[in-house]
Amino acid sequence: MHQIASGTVDWSAIRDDFPILCERAHGHPLIYFDNAATSQKPRAVIDALRRYYEHENANVHRGLHELSSRATEAYEKSRRRVAEYIGAANAEEIVFTRGTTESINLVAQAWGGKFIREVDVILLTVMEHHSNLVPWQLLAERTGARLRFVPVLDNGTLDLEQLPSLLTPEVKLFAFTHISNSLGTINPVADLCAKAHAVGALTLVDAAQSVGHMPIDVRELGCDFLVFSGHKMCGPTGIGGLYTRAEILDSMPPWHGGGEMIVSVTLEKSAFKKAPHRFEAGTPSIGDAIGLAAAIDYIEQIGRPAIFEHDSQLGRYAGTRLAELPGTRIFGPIEERGALVGFVMDAAHPHDLTTFADQYGLALRGGHHCNQPLMRRFGISGTTRASFYFYNTIEEIDRMIEILRAAVRFFS
Repeated sequence: MHQIASGTVDWSAIRDDFPILCERAHGHPLIYFDNAATSQKPRAVIDALRRYYEHENANVHRGLHELSSRATEAYEKSRRRVAEYIGAANAEEIVFTRGTTESINLVAQAWGGKFIREVDVILLTVMEHHSNLVPWQLLAERTGARLRFVPVLDNGTLDLEQLPSLLTPEVKLFAFTHISNSLGTINPVADLCAKAHAVGALTLVDAAQSVGHMPIDVRELGCDFLVFSGHKMCGPTGIGGLYTRAEILDSMPPWHGGGEMIVSVTLEKSAFKKAPHRFEAGTPSIGDAIGLAAAIDYIEQIGRPAIFEHDSQLGRYAGTRLAELPGTRIFGPIEERGALVGFVMDAAHPHDLTTFADQYGLALRGGHHCNQPLMRRFGISGTTRASFYFYNTIEEIDRMIEILRAAVRFFS
């Protein structure tokens, strides 16, 4: 699909797969540059959801009738598809969750509640999204464990020279983002995981901004936990995943209690299923899991190496063009960055700037992006963020620059 004779991708044809890109906003053609918040959905995903609800809708695992069998097979096939997509050893290492935030909370509650003690340290970075900060703060408050943070340099990269003094044997977990949702920084995951394991620490990788943009193999990265959200990679909202190495997952107690995750229940006690079902109490998001598998199929037909090259090009080009605007400060690495650019302009506050852009059909995001400590690190309250995906174009970035030039004139 969408491959032309030379082997390159026909990106313009891909745009036709996304019905929402034909929308208009305030009378202007929509330019959607808010992909770091959520991506748009192709017809293949929308059709998969419709097909499930029209032909397979039933509860999974518990029923003996035909529809339940269809639903169960489709749901577990989706789990296998996720495992293949991220290079897990088997499908039993994948727990379906509502997304990145719930996945991290699951680890903090189930694994952290069992294994973290007062003498332990949890190492994070200053660039973490609140979803990879607040759960660890709560765990530290409950257990008395301490938090440490890897600083961020002025260029938006981690100050790895500080790592030897921070990543010590007291550290039981090193949790960090793969790609910063505010800076676009791509962190050296495999190297960080190897350094953590050298001192006996486990690692958790927040892949929310990377899993739909670049190839990921959890065994090559060497991570112990990896979390992601489906809605940022063309999938439905309310579905995501937690990868955990099998031996770690088997050592974790249940987090939520209820139906489906049990083997037997008496009035006094319960026996629980093996992972991953032990962590999926109640009726899961069956249709959304099926939609996630359809999103994976769609992405793989294009090819993640091609997507990464395309998206990185957009990020670099946007950074270059934004630098032309007067009074503009750009955050994050210049060359090696993900598919987003955060910036501030002297002319207007990020909220005013995004409101102005919206009147011309341009969807940006302004604010702290759930990165308040990082914003304080740079002495600002927030940024304007333009974030891209494979259905965006160079021409849309040029139009963004025109709109931002008009904003400078308006606010000045």
